[in-house]
Amino acid sequence: MESLISIALGIGLAAAAGFRVFVPLFALSLASYFQVWPLNEQWQWLASPFALMILAAACIAEALAYLIPWFDNLLDPLAVPLAGVAGTAVMASTMADLNPAVTWALAIIGGGGAAAVIKGVNAGGRAVSTATTGGVANPIFSIWETVSAAFMSFLAIFFPVLAVIAVIILAFIMYKIWRSVQHFRAVGRPETTTL
Repeated sequence: MESLISIALGIGLAAAAGFRVFVPLFALSLASYFQVWPLNEQWQWLASPFALMILAAACIAEALAYLIPWFDNLLDPLAVPLAGVAGTAVMASTMADLNPAVTWALAIIGGGGAAAVIKGVNAGGRAVSTATTGGVANPIFSIWETVSAAFMSFLAIFFPVLAVIAVIILAFIMYKIWRSVQHFRAVGRPETTTL
């Protein structure tokens, strides 16, 4: 049961990394520092005050950088692979009592994959926002991403199973939005979809 909960935690934090790379790492560092969630032996350094300070600074810098409309589009090509790495890292750090081969396979496929897909969809959404609003709506989109990363991190740490359910719902919504955008590009008008 502990292994399933740790996998759920990892999936939730990986999804959060798809919104902001450093928020789930900071949340995990904070949770392990205050002994809310134990980490694997190899990841104990994440609970150190030094790691906590660096990740807090990185969270703030990332959130502020995404508020600048032209700069946010420049960050996305870097952020997509970094989200995959962060998703892999947070999932690997939380896995309990599993074979290392299974741990890394789940971390790379589940954690890294989930984070990279969500970040890629968000990058596409930001590109559409830039094209349609001239970047005016990008800060609103950015604030939504930061809040989503914080909420998903909180949910993953305190309610891991609910975080997995939220990830499934989020994946469905993102798929519907992606289909609408694809239809809009192909036809030139928005598709009416029902969730």
